[in-house]
Amino acid sequence: MSNQSSKKPSLLHVATLGRTIGLKGDMNFIIKTDFPEQFIAGAEFVDSKGSSITLSDVNLKRETVKINGIATPESAKKFVNAKLFTTFEKTRETCQLGEGEFFWFDIIGCSVIEDGRELGVVKEIERMSITDYLSVTTESSLVARGEAKEFLIPYHPPFIVHSDVERKEIEVSGAYDLLQAS
Repeated sequence: MSNQSSKKPSLLHVATLGRTIGLKGDMNFIIKTDFPEQFIAGAEFVDSKGSSITLSDVNLKRETVKINGIATPESAKKFVNAKLFTTFEKTRETCQLGEGEFFWFDIIGCSVIEDGRELGVVKEIERMSITDYLSVTTESSLVARGEAKEFLIPYHPPFIVHSDVERKEIEVSGAYDLLQAS
């Protein structure tokens, strides 16, 4: 669910359909989200062309899916490599967050602040191994002083002190040292 453009997208890429499997139109299913609970029979998504796709059967263990109205491998083949998208609102409705958890799309665009000074803005979130990193575009006055244009901050304590997605601010500690080392 990363944001590759500087403009916030209106839809979230949550899965990609793979090759056909078997004789009844089943397809490989590659999940691109931390919320597999949204993939149930009857769930609707949109493809990159804006067409609606309704799932009729989902097997998360086998990583397979069947599309409503598709019963043969030949008819399923037109969906191979199709990306499935959903809206921010639908994601908020169907995906449950734990205490202190946030959607990536709420974190992207937040100002990164340390000791009252803005270090930059979160451009995207990158997952490397088991750790999420904030990819931060450095504040222009710091870049003018010779600091790196972008840097990474691990999204966990002690670096993240407090995240306030309502105010679009993330308070950090030790991030300026990371910026200087970048």
